Amino acid sequence: MTPPRPATRGRPPAASRELLQESAFDLFIENGYTGTTVDQIATRAGVSRNTFFNYFDAKGEVFWVELDAATERLKTALADQPAQPADVTDAIRSAMLVAVAPLESHHVPFILTQYDLIGSAAELQASAMSRFATQARLLSGYAQHHGVDSATARAQAYSLIACVVAAAQEWAQVGPQRGRFEPYVERVINSVLAPR
Repeated sequence: MTPPRPATRGRPPAASRELLQESAFDLFIENGYTGTTVDQIATRAGVSRNTFFNYFDAKGEVFWVELDAATERLKTALADQPAQPADVTDAIRSAMLVAVAPLESHHVPFILTQYDLIGSAAELQASAMSRFATQARLLSGYAQHHGVDSATARAQAYSLIACVVAAAQEWAQVGPQRGRFEPYVERVINSVLAPR
């Protein structure tokens, strides 16, 4: 069992989201998801319960640090696309690949590799769905802003989110030699979208 980290005063260092996530994952392995409390996670990370809630709304939120960061990169990448893209679909594809580009082998979602420790937690499914819906809104909003009708934009957005989920599942199953996530996403997206 890993000893608790020493307690600190005030707000913890900038890497606290990752530190809390790492502490939570260690405890989930030791005690299972349902056997781990927010207080235990905070103690392991050497912070207060209140500090935990400065970063996460609930215990299940620790699973989505990388997904939340990818969503922020997606917002930026869509904003960075040309004002009048020659091909809206290609602009969206490019933005999605930028969003996942930093994800390396060690970023594979814990929930995909350690699901037996989690079980069927409705809380986790709900928080994942809300994040995917946020990404779909970003994608469909971008497409609609560039002249795609709303039904087509939504259908395309949810299809692309499904591509990322399928790619993540494949990526997780490959094992330690999986490498970067981006090629998996690109291959699945290209199989669904019309070729360039």
